[in-house]
Amino acid sequence: MVSGPIATMLLADQGAEVIKVEAPGGDYMRRVGVKHRGMSTSFLTCNRGKRSLCLDIKRPEGLEIVKQLASTVDVFVQNFRPGAIQRMGLSRETVSDIRPDIIYASISGFGDTGPCSHQRVYDPVIQALSGMADVQMDQHSGLPRMVRTIICDKTSALATAQSITAALFRRERTGKGGHVGVAMLDVMIGFLWPEAMASLSFIGKEEDPAHSQRSPDLVFKSQDGYLTAGAISDLEWEGMCRALDRTDLIEDPRFKTAAERAHNSAERRQITSDEISNWPSAELLARFDTEGVAAAPILNRTGIMDHPQVIENRIFQPIEDGVLGPVRMPRPATIFDDQATSISTLAPFKGDDNTAILTEIGYQPEQITQLNNANVLFDSPPTTDQGSRS
Repeated sequence: MVSGPIATMLLADQGAEVIKVEAPGGDYMRRVGVKHRGMSTSFLTCNRGKRSLCLDIKRPEGLEIVKQLASTVDVFVQNFRPGAIQRMGLSRETVSDIRPDIIYASISGFGDTGPCSHQRVYDPVIQALSGMADVQMDQHSGLPRMVRTIICDKTSALATAQSITAALFRRERTGKGGHVGVAMLDVMIGFLWPEAMASLSFIGKEEDPAHSQRSPDLVFKSQDGYLTAGAISDLEWEGMCRALDRTDLIEDPRFKTAAERAHNSAERRQITSDEISNWPSAELLARFDTEGVAAAPILNRTGIMDHPQVIENRIFQPIEDGVLGPVRMPRPATIFDDQATSISTLAPFKGDDNTAILTEIGYQPEQITQLNNANVLFDSPPTTDQGSRS
């Protein structure tokens, strides 16, 4: 649902001009999440930096507009089940005939063929089939669990954006366009293979990955909250023992080596948990830091904005929008040449750029008026009288 939107948003962050083509009712994500003055948080956070063209592609005039637009762009991205884009009249072959050097990117759940390719896909389906739900299995009950975010969609978006830039680089070298195919199932298995499935690598000598992932989550309750802390090497373990004022554990034969600590992991965790519960979080985290132990407070999502490192990194960029008012967004993560990338524009309202886009591809004002009157073009102005966004 959001692989395509996030992938193209990442490209917009890096300087691409992105036009989002929407159906008359608008993108489904416009109707999900917290709404404010005609904008939903779900759409806002997946579509910054884009322009919106809203039309009825089922009408010949609407399809013709998209085809004319395709003749002017470098990349065409579609995020439908196999067969859907063909029925719309915008297959890979059709678009490539219009512009032979175009990069045509297709994102789907399972790819174009196979027993599942026709199925509707949401993130939990891929979590189930890729092994992600098994990785998250409850250690006590054996119940598979889902990651509570659309990790498959987001990871597929990263893979798509990277692959599109690679295809553009190839075109720069060869002059040839091409097709970029991304299946969410493929992405997630590749994502999980290092570490979570590595023990399946040697053919004929496979071991159940679950056996090596039985350690419980490193979540500990302190006197006044929750924190995480981990000690893998001997030095880290010794530092943890000193921080907890339990230097006697350093020479304890159950925990003397990494192998013994792994063998007696349940006992070690119980002791660690009991000791951490006696300390206030801030004091213990300071002691862990002094001893070189990896540790952090477990923050709720509203609390991350006030953490000193988040503030130091200037992750959040406040934006004053003429319609929405003040908006908080995390800036693009990558810093180029010591310069953070800023967000230039927020997500568009439905059909915000209809007139400008059609004018750019050669439509005259009277033609645009006719298309509006014939219900080929659609828009949805913000629900406020505060004026324009500019």
